[in-house]
Amino acid sequence: MNESRALLDTRVVIDLADIDIDLLPEQLFISTVTVAELAAGVHAARDVFTRAVRLRRLQWVESSFDPLPFDIPAAHCYAELFGMAHDAGRQPRRRVADLFIAAIAVANGMPLLTRNHDDFSDLKSVVDVVTV
Repeated sequence: MNESRALLDTRVVIDLADIDIDLLPEQLFISTVTVAELAAGVHAARDVFTRAVRLRRLQWVESSFDPLPFDIPAAHCYAELFGMAHDAGRQPRRRVADLFIAAIAVANGMPLLTRNHDDFSDLKSVVDVVTV
């Protein structure tokens, strides 16, 4: 990958062990939104085993990354992305976490690495989306 840094969306964080390291930039970042999604996933687990796996992942993520916040610049980027999604006929309220993460990437001037490229197709004029 040409970029030296990138923001990972939540699905990439979950699948990180299965992704070819050569496809990733040197510096990997996550957002506080990803931490929130992972923490919620722990509580949404339907059984003890799944809860334990998710909790271990959350603990690893929290000890391995210094998450980028959803701050004022990201909030302004979010508003623009929300409008773009709305104008494209999408349901932006159902995609709040994705839009927050994309906004954090834009506000920090880095590409967004995702496993779900179609989730961001209507934002490609603003968000540098890279599928891994």
